Amino acid sequence: MKWSWRLGIFAGIPVNVHATFLLLLAWIAANHWVRSHSVAAVLVGVAFTGAIFASVTLHEYGHALMARRFGIRTKDITLLPIGGLARLEKIPEKPDEELWIALAGPGVNVFIAGILGIFLLLSGHLEPLADLGIASGYFVERLFFANIFLVVFNLIPAFPMDGGRVLRALLAASGDYVHATRTAAAVGQALALAFGLWGLFTNPFLVLIAVFVWIGAAQEAANVAVKSALKGVAVKDAMISDFRTISVEDKLSKAVELMLSGWQQDFPVVSKDRVVGLLTRSGLIAKVASGGLSAKIQDAMHADFPVVDPTDTLESVVSHLQESEIRTVPVVRDGQLLGLLTLDNLAEYLLVQAAIKPAANGTRVKQLLPREKIFPV
Repeated sequence: MKWSWRLGIFAGIPVNVHATFLLLLAWIAANHWVRSHSVAAVLVGVAFTGAIFASVTLHEYGHALMARRFGIRTKDITLLPIGGLARLEKIPEKPDEELWIALAGPGVNVFIAGILGIFLLLSGHLEPLADLGIASGYFVERLFFANIFLVVFNLIPAFPMDGGRVLRALLAASGDYVHATRTAAAVGQALALAFGLWGLFTNPFLVLIAVFVWIGAAQEAANVAVKSALKGVAVKDAMISDFRTISVEDKLSKAVELMLSGWQQDFPVVSKDRVVGLLTRSGLIAKVASGGLSAKIQDAMHADFPVVDPTDTLESVVSHLQESEIRTVPVVRDGQLLGLLTLDNLAEYLLVQAAIKPAANGTRVKQLLPREKIFPV
């Protein structure tokens, strides 16, 4: 994720913090200073925020380590002001696996709350709830209730929270996965509408939660609709066979001429009839800006790029595009370039399929490429 810094790699999983997290810490510090004009209070407030996000990080590790048990890799965990995101390489379609992965995160917070609760009971430091606040009250007790809140909030049956995935897993256990996703998304959007109406008259923060839940539910339904539409379809059925290539010996001026004279944005770079690189529009523009039109193609092309076989499935190609951030994939068989697959023609394929089989599609797909598979707090 852009604007993120690496904190370290723990249990083989990179942990990043987003730059906007510093804004949260600054706001926490300023809020405590205004309340107390005490440096000690500011430090306690920042430390409490750090403790909450330590719980959030462990929550994400709950998802990640449970996913690892099912052979699913976690790309990284990123801490944001709104919580944490564990980017899994995929969401399992087996309901029992998704159920366990979804429950593992809140389960960690239940464990943390249990340990803190035992400590509070043994130490006798329990304070009345009326004396507790975001910036006031016994540190450990506040952290105890923060973990309880994380459990309750995440188990709301609405995407993208864990509760939405739990609901889908339970529905999919006795029915169709796509239908289960649509049902869970509808429940989530109904809750989002309720939160939004409630927030208009009580707390504006609930309106933000409502927007977050509504968008998350819509995206999850669209992502699954895309995956269902592409499942089992071969690359050769959707690839572009009418395309242009460019020689590794050409200048950038040749690529600019081709780009301006036609529809194509990215060009396979060939040498002796073999694909040796991929020249993307962004790479072309960047190199023209720094080196001019006379620069060499090989100085601007991607030498490390994904290729697919015509018999591969479109579903797997979407994963390639998602991971590589390249919008075009050459289709190659036995070293011979047969075609191109782009996000644009994948979107067109989906639109045609939706028009042919509107009932089977079920969800209007407005965004082709699914977002990262995430388990947010």
